[in-house]
Amino acid sequence: MAPSRFRLWLPALLVAVLLAVQAFAVCAREAPIVDLEGAIGPASVAYVEDALAAAQQQGAPVLVLRIDTPGGLDSSMRAIVKAITASPVPVIGYVAPGGARAASAGTYILYACHLAAMAPGTNLGAATPVQIGGLGAVAPTPASPGDGKSGAGQGFGAGSADAMTHKLVNDATAYLRSLAELRGRNADWGERAVREGASLSAEAALKLKVIDLIAPDLGDLLVQAHGRTVQTAAGPQVLDTAGLTLVERRPTWPDRLLAFLSDPNIAYILLLLGFYGLVYELANPGVVLPGIVGTVCLVLALYAFQLLPVNWAGLALIGLGLGLMIAEAFAPSFGALGLGGVVAFVLGSVILIDRDAPADTISLPLIAGFAVVSLVLLVLVAGLAIRAHRRPVVTGAEQLLGARGTAVAGFPGAGSVHLRGEVWTARCPQPLPPGMPIRVLARDGLTLVVEPCGGDPDSSPDESPDDEGD
Repeated sequence: MAPSRFRLWLPALLVAVLLAVQAFAVCAREAPIVDLEGAIGPASVAYVEDALAAAQQQGAPVLVLRIDTPGGLDSSMRAIVKAITASPVPVIGYVAPGGARAASAGTYILYACHLAAMAPGTNLGAATPVQIGGLGAVAPTPASPGDGKSGAGQGFGAGSADAMTHKLVNDATAYLRSLAELRGRNADWGERAVREGASLSAEAALKLKVIDLIAPDLGDLLVQAHGRTVQTAAGPQVLDTAGLTLVERRPTWPDRLLAFLSDPNIAYILLLLGFYGLVYELANPGVVLPGIVGTVCLVLALYAFQLLPVNWAGLALIGLGLGLMIAEAFAPSFGALGLGGVVAFVLGSVILIDRDAPADTISLPLIAGFAVVSLVLLVLVAGLAIRAHRRPVVTGAEQLLGARGTAVAGFPGAGSVHLRGEVWTARCPQPLPPGMPIRVLARDGLTLVVEPCGGDPDSSPDESPDDEGD
C-alpha cells in the first residue's frame, strides 16, 4: 500500500521541485551594472575588462555600462572598445542620468556597445581627436559650402593641419565609421562627430538612428531592451531582460589604486615628494626613512606618468628646476640659480600634462603653491648667504685681521702684544708703550704686524670685530 501511495505522490513532488527551481532561477537572475564616469584612463580599462570577465564567468544575460564621461585617453578608449566587441556577453551602453554625456572617447564606446541607449537630457558627440598619438588639438575640417555635409572625404587644406594630423583624423573617422557599420547605426553622423566635432541630444540621436532607444530609468531600459536581437562575439543573441535584477559592480581595490595613481595631481605630488626625499637622504646619510619614502614615491610617480599623456620635455624641465633650486641651497649664487630653477620648475609643471586633452590635468593652484613655497625658501637661503658674505671672518687665520689688543713690551721693532687672552709676537715700526691699544694689520707666520689705534686701553681691548656688529 505504501509503495503505491509513493508512486502517486512522486510526480506531484517532482513538479513542485521543478517549479521551485524555476522560481528560484527567476528570482536569482542578475546582471551587473558598471559606471564609467569621469575621464577615461587606464583605471577605466581595468574596471570594464574585469566586469566583462566576471559577467561571462557568471553567465550574466547582459552587462549595463552606464556612461557619463567628457572623454579621455585614446589608448584607453580603444582598449575598452576591443573588450566590448570581443565580449560574448551583450553590453548595453546607457548614457545616464539626465545631464550626463558621452563626449569624445565616450562616443566611440557608446557606438561599440551592442545596444545604445540614452536618458532624456543627455548628449553625445564632439569626437574630434584631441590627443590621439600624443599630439595637440586638431582643427575640424570645414564643410564645403552649399553641400550641407561635413568635411568627410575632403581632407585638409594647405595650412589647416599637417600631414600627421590629417592621418590621425582620418584614422579616427574610419574607426568610428567601422563601429557604426558593425552595429548598424548612422555612420555619416559619426564621421561628422569626428571631423566637425558635432554633438547631439538624446532625442536627435534617436531620430538620426545614432542610438537604439531612449529610457528615462533603468527599469524602462530593461523593458525596452527585452526581445531585441544583437550581434555579439558569440553570434546573434536575443536579449532576455524581463524581470532582471541589476547589481552594481564596485571597482576592486587594485582598480581604485590605479585610478588614484593615474590622477595627474597625485602623480605630480609623488614626484616632488620622491625627489625631495632622495635629496634629504643624500644630504643626511644614514637617516634611511626619507630615502625609502622618496624612492617609493618616485617609483609610483614614474609608473603613473607612463599611464598618462606626459610631455617628457616638461618632466625634464621639472628635474632641471629642482636641481637648480637644490644647487642654490648648497652653492649659494645670491638667487640666480634659485630663480632660474623656479622658472624651469613652473614651466615644466604647466606643460607636463597636455592641457588640451580631455583628461584631468595638473591643478594650476597646486603648481603655484609649490612654486611659492620654493621661492620663499630660496629667499631665505639667499638672505642667509648675503648675511654670511657680509659678516667678518671669525675662524682661521683671517679672523685676526683687524682684531684689537694691547701692547706688552719691546717696541719699536719686535715686541709682544696681548690679544684675546693670548700673548703674541708682533712687530711695529712705531714705539708702543705697554698697555697702548693696537690693531692687527697682517700676520707673518706666528708674528703679527700691528699699528697703534685710538681708544681707551681699559675698554675691552680684546673686543673682536664680530662684536662691533655687522
